[in-house]
Amino acid sequence: MTTYLPCVEINPATPATASVIWLHGLGADGHDFEPIVPQLQVDTPVRYIFPHAPQRAVTVNGGYLMRAWYDILSFERPRAEDEAGIRASEQQLRALIEREQQRGIAVGRIVLAGFSQGGAIALHAGLRYPRALAGIMALSTYLPLAEHIAAESADANHGTPIFMAHGDQDPVIALPHAQSSKRALEALGYPVEWRVYPMAHGVSGAEIEDIRAFLGRVLPEVAN
Repeated sequence: MTTYLPCVEINPATPATASVIWLHGLGADGHDFEPIVPQLQVDTPVRYIFPHAPQRAVTVNGGYLMRAWYDILSFERPRAEDEAGIRASEQQLRALIEREQQRGIAVGRIVLAGFSQGGAIALHAGLRYPRALAGIMALSTYLPLAEHIAAESADANHGTPIFMAHGDQDPVIALPHAQSSKRALEALGYPVEWRVYPMAHGVSGAEIEDIRAFLGRVLPEVAN
């Protein structure tokens, strides 16, 4: 029997025909982005799923136990990455994707989204998923295990729309780090919609509007 991550779930007033699985950042939880859902109304009835990351010790925070999708071993670059943790979170996200399909949502109607660490997992998992997703949103984040993506990416998601957004004053994940991830994806032929906002490590009102527009494009209303 599959064990799923606990999630905050917001369902539309009418039966959902699409799903957005949205991963929070380090130390937050699934409630973090729940308040912006009313600002993301599109024509399609969307189910929003906000999973809680497992509790784990985070090295750069002195081994403090917190919700994290993977360990952060160092802030220095180039830095060692917690490959085992990243791949474990990929499998947990895959399980949620499969569950949505079991609930009647076609895989082409599922968007993976995430902020910071959560965005890294959304990118990592989405580009490797063997069936075509509707889109990937990577907010204030970067591409983890970038050296493996060319060999491990799935052809099915090579044309999947990717929305990447970042703050130009981000002190946590510096803008050049995100820009290098964007360039790496574009060099491999991925369609990246890139936005930079005058902000730090967060989400702005203008960004929320751009997210809503992106969701409207990749999750069009289904004809009856």
